[in-house]
Amino acid sequence: MSVGFGDAASGVVTPAEPQLEILVYQPSKPVFRAPLLFLHGAFVAAWCWEVHFLPYFVRHGFTVYAPSLRGHGRSAGGQQLQQTGIDEFVCDLERVVAGLEHPPVLIGHSMGGFVIQKYLERHTAPAVVLMASVPPSGLMQSSMRLMLADPLLLTQLTALQGIGPGAMDLSSAQRAVFSGQLPEAELLEYARHLQPESQRALWDMTVGALPCPWRMQTPPMLVIGAQDDALFSVAEVEQTARAYNADLHLQPDMGHAVMLELGWRSLAERVLDWLVAKRLVAPFEP
Repeated sequence: MSVGFGDAASGVVTPAEPQLEILVYQPSKPVFRAPLLFLHGAFVAAWCWEVHFLPYFVRHGFTVYAPSLRGHGRSAGGQQLQQTGIDEFVCDLERVVAGLEHPPVLIGHSMGGFVIQKYLERHTAPAVVLMASVPPSGLMQSSMRLMLADPLLLTQLTALQGIGPGAMDLSSAQRAVFSGQLPEAELLEYARHLQPESQRALWDMTVGALPCPWRMQTPPMLVIGAQDDALFSVAEVEQTARAYNADLHLQPDMGHAVMLELGWRSLAERVLDWLVAKRLVAPFEP
């Protein structure tokens, strides 16, 4: 189900606080007290979690939330998207978390993982999962590697941020975010939902507003990388895990868009097993 910000969080929406689309699903018989909050990456919105991950975790007894950051999906703020920075996205996350009854486990993909890292400079969480996340060192290393190894792909990604989905052909989309195993019909459907991204936010993730791990009281954290990720290498994922003294999981046969890949279920199971084994999500008392 999709709700507006006022339905899922307390507080008055002002012109400086655009209304947010928030996908909310509740199990018929809740098992776990802590909810899960899923934060999407660049060029997409909350819909990317609704395909597989939200239904999976609801079936296992979690209440789940997936907001679309301002300017994404059906959230307001689209006209100001190009001038919107990571700090504004962090404010969106703060507003959603502040309106929840219980502190959520934060699960972020790509840019969403970067936003969570910046959020942790001022807040904490019961646990954090970073999936194919922008590393704390930012996008520079990835951009330089793509410039040397795949300049066409880098050019199309750059065009996508300003022009929109029509700037990227399906072959490049497959190479950029998937492992190459995704059926064409699914690729076409996902490509249809791509959208431009904020140039300011991309700049912030390159050099403008990099996370400061020394400012954080880092919660238990699982860092997940995809071995076929064209955007972030295994070495970059390992650097992220070291920066936060986090548990590390490398998922084989997956590209960048891990929540939409054919092997999504094995990854969801890995996240669930980690949360339960570490006793990071307390069950409701019988």
